[in-house]
Amino acid sequence: MFRAITLSVALLLGSSPLAGAQQAAPASRLDAILAAGVLKVGSTGDYKPFTIKDPATGAFSGFDIDQAQSLASALGVKLEVVPTAWPNLMKDFEAGAFDVAMGGVSVTFDRQKKGLFSIPYMHEGKTPIARCADKDKFATLAEIDKAGVKVITNPGGTNEKFDRANFKTAEIVVFPDNTKIFDELAAGKADVMITDASETRYQQKLHQGVLCALHPDQPFDFAEKAYWVQRDPALKAFVDQWLHQSMEAGAYEAIYAKWFE
Repeated sequence: MFRAITLSVALLLGSSPLAGAQQAAPASRLDAILAAGVLKVGSTGDYKPFTIKDPATGAFSGFDIDQAQSLASALGVKLEVVPTAWPNLMKDFEAGAFDVAMGGVSVTFDRQKKGLFSIPYMHEGKTPIARCADKDKFATLAEIDKAGVKVITNPGGTNEKFDRANFKTAEIVVFPDNTKIFDELAAGKADVMITDASETRYQQKLHQGVLCALHPDQPFDFAEKAYWVQRDPALKAFVDQWLHQSMEAGAYEAIYAKWFE
């Protein structure tokens, strides 16, 4: 009798709305994106050629914006670019303002603690860029870290972090506008900038004969760029599969050639 009553109570509880709610698995972020029909991508808009924001229209373009559109198309949803800034990127990510951060985002342990990274799509590291007339003066960290040398950097990102870890004698000049920082360097307002090798190559092309990338094939350190995904394994798995297929099928190469070659 006791066993029968116990079984009856268990069956009753199992069919109750509360039990059903407890047993139902929460929807993944991927499911939420598909249900809403929108992929929200956070991007700074100030890191050419990865992400560029038009100051007049607010429209975004760039390598990773094209990549974001490709990802949204693979998902079958619309793309919404959410503006952010390097000093606010972590805070906005933690607040859930967007699903994925895209725009030349480097893999770091601090970011890994807060979310998940896709498979990397670019391997590089930090390297100097200076005026071509000074290209033989700043090849090494020791040559840069001297009294009277001005190292310009954008605030809140991996460039500033690298500078503060490696330069104790040189003056670190923080310039807030990443869209104009290389113009400052070209104009002689600073002597050198340390940034990702891909950016030095691109800025050398934009400032041909004025700015020179110094040994971009032999950077000071090792770094990877990837897409920073909210902590949802299902979403990361989709991003990884999309990125893998785009690399293997040539779509990634076509977008890369458009912006870097």
